Amino acid sequence: MTRTRLGPGQYGADDVAVGDWIDCGQVTVTAERILQFAELTGDRFEIHMSDAAAQQHGFDRQVAHGLLVLSLIDGLKNQAPAQFRARASKGWDWAFKAPVLAGDRLAAKLRIEDVRPARQDDQATLVLTFDVTNQDGVLVQHGTNRLLVYR
Repeated sequence: MTRTRLGPGQYGADDVAVGDWIDCGQVTVTAERILQFAELTGDRFEIHMSDAAAQQHGFDRQVAHGLLVLSLIDGLKNQAPAQFRARASKGWDWAFKAPVLAGDRLAAKLRIEDVRPARQDDQATLVLTFDVTNQDGVLVQHGTNRLLVYR
């Protein structure tokens, strides 16, 4: 299977193939973002709130919410130079592989794993697999998103 990196532009389901991939870019997870997410969601579990609390649980510093990281990665996908002509997300299957700490710089890459027909002839579902790594190359999150895309 040939894997092609998709360049800048808008892509419909008929424009891509299994194995194509996108470099979604990078984002830094700051302590400020972690605290803002805690305020927004009400998830103030102590490892998210301070370095001292995180250290009591064996972490080097403040830990990002797993769902914050997933949200940041979805944002990277939606800001990447290569875009899908999407209609809606149909769901996520996601795993947290390693902790993400305040100050970590994350990179995300997605691959098209499958192109499935949709109920509407002018659409298809792309199955996208994401690998999220930190600045040390450690896989911190991994999963799939089913994205409804116009043909």
